[in-house]
Amino acid sequence: MTKRGLIQELLLRQPGISYRDSESLVSVMFEAMTRELVTGSRIELRGFGSFGVKQRRARLARNPKTGATVQVAARRTPFFRAGKELRVKLNGPSTGEGGSSV
Repeated sequence: MTKRGLIQELLLRQPGISYRDSESLVSVMFEAMTRELVTGSRIELRGFGSFGVKQRRARLARNPKTGATVQVAARRTPFFRAGKELRVKLNGPSTGEGGSSV
C-alpha cells in the first residue's frame, strides 16, 4: 500500500472528509512519526507494532565489485517490529510450545 492508498482508504471509511483533508491527515501522521524517530523516540501502536531506531557502528566493508576495503560510517537505521495481534492475523494462532492456549 502506498501513501495514496492510505488516503483513498481514509476517504472510503470517512466519506464526509475531503480529499485535501484526508491527504493532510496522512501527511501529518507521517511527519509526526518521522519527527519522533529523528529524536530517537520509540513509536508503539498497540496491536500493530512498534517503530524504533537502531544505532549501527562504523565498520569496514568490502566493495563486491572491486574487492577493495571501504570504511562505512556509523549510522542510525529505522526498524519495525510487528505486534502480537498483527503476527496472529498474519500466521493464525500459534500452537507451538511456550504459549498458553485459551
